[in-house]
Parts: sequence; C-alpha cells; structure tokens
Amino acid sequence: MITSREWQLPGGPNGSARLAARAWGATTPPEPAWLAVLVHGYGEHIGRYDYVARYLCERGAVVYGLDHRGHGRSSGERVLIEDFAGVVEDVHRLVTQARSAYRSLPLVLIGHSMGGLIAARYAQTHAAELTGLVLSGPVLGRWGTVGELLALDEIPDVPLDPDTLSRDPEVGASYAADELVWHGPFKRPLLQAIDTELQRANDAGRLGDLPLLWVHGSDDQLVPVSDTKTGIDRLAGNDVAARIFPHARHEVFNETNRDEVLAEVVRFAARVTGTEPR
Repeated sequence: MITSREWQLPGGPNGSARLAARAWGATTPPEPAWLAVLVHGYGEHIGRYDYVARYLCERGAVVYGLDHRGHGRSSGERVLIEDFAGVVEDVHRLVTQARSAYRSLPLVLIGHSMGGLIAARYAQTHAAELTGLVLSGPVLGRWGTVGELLALDEIPDVPLDPDTLSRDPEVGASYAADELVWHGPFKRPLLQAIDTELQRANDAGRLGDLPLLWVHGSDDQLVPVSDTKTGIDRLAGNDVAARIFPHARHEVFNETNRDEVLAEVVRFAARVTGTEPR
C-alpha cells in the first residue's frame, strides 16, 4: 500500500515563505531502494504527480516533492519567481529533509518542463547529491516563447491550451478544472528569470559523470524538442540517454503511454543506482 503525507517547509527569501511539501512511500516491506525527488513545472503543483509518485514507489522508490514558491499550496504571489537560484535552494531544502530520513539511499532527481530547468541547475550546483538526473520536456538551451513574449509591450492574457498537454482528453480537462493550477498570463519577471536561468545553465558546463535521461514528446508544441536539444547538447556529460516518444505531447508522464515512459525512468534509476527493478 502506498501512502502520502503533507507538511510545510520553510523556503523562499531568508526562509520566510512556506512551501507545501509531500512524500510518498510504501507502508509494507521491502524497504525503499532509492530516493526520487520530483520537480514540477510552471503554473502547476506537485499534486498532479500523484500517479508518477505511486508508480515509482511500487517499483522501489520513496518519493518527495514540493510546490514551488508562488505555486499550488505554497505561499507567495502566484507564479512570481524573480530568481531561480532561490528555487533551486528550495529544492535543496527538501533534499536535505529527505536525507534526514533516508541518508544512504541513492537520489534520482526528476524535473518536468520549467522544473527540468530547475533540476538541471540543481545538478550543476549540487552534483554531489545526485546519482542520476531525469528531465522530461525540459526548458533548456533556448525557449522561443520567452523571447516572443518579452518583446511585447504587454503580456497577453492567453491561458495555456490544455490539449497541448496530452493525447488523453481527461488530462486536459482535469488541468482546466484544477483550482491549484494557474490559469492566468505569464508574468514578466518570471519570463525574465527564465531567460536569465537558461543562460546560466548554458554557461555552467557539462554534468561530467552524472547520468542523464532525457524524455520528450515528439509533438510537444509548448517546449519544442529542437529548442531543448540545444541545451541538452551543452549539459550532457559522459552518460546520456534520450527517448523521444512519437506523437506524444508535452506531459509525457500524463500521456496515453505514460506507463511506457515511466518504465523507462525506472530502468534508468535501477541502472544508475545499482538496484534491482521491481
């Protein structure tokens, strides 16, 4: 049986914010073999990853995640992030807390979309903490949307099209009805912060021996494969695997073939952590 618990974690500037954190784990033996930390994307929240977390727990992981500042149940103005360096450190606070309970487990960091950028920067700044890195549809290298929107005098109030997330219509419908999801426009400071962080990631160099798995949908209209590849080419170290899933859209963990995608993640985790897949 898989259960989850929720609590609040200090975060944000000087620890003044409250971050909504969550952990999933099995209630019966065997003990977990590896630790996964999930890093969610723009405008959403960690609760949307419940299926992912439970899938991983059933296959040997214990899973942690949090709502970024200004997202979900965490404090702060909605979707306002002015410097992603602070968000990376929020993730590190969560990792540190997870380590207090699971000191010896190998850690695989899993980031999606904007969370992929955050996870990549975490790997560049805290590489010693990680055994592996998984990036799903990550905002890396360049992202044409940022430049296009920043060039405008006014950011248009056009919500994200839920149909771009998955071929499964229930995913889009659930997203549109989710009150914890931000359905308003991008905020200029956040776009500027993404632009800055992309440059930092491009300039920070390769991952060396840290294994990297990149998964992406070939029909991702939100974060095109071609844009991301420019960042992967700059980031990837000596151990990199890429899986581009035909016809899949932006959220490959919520796609019609999501179990195929997640099985790829589990195989990668088993290989890099030296554990047996369950």
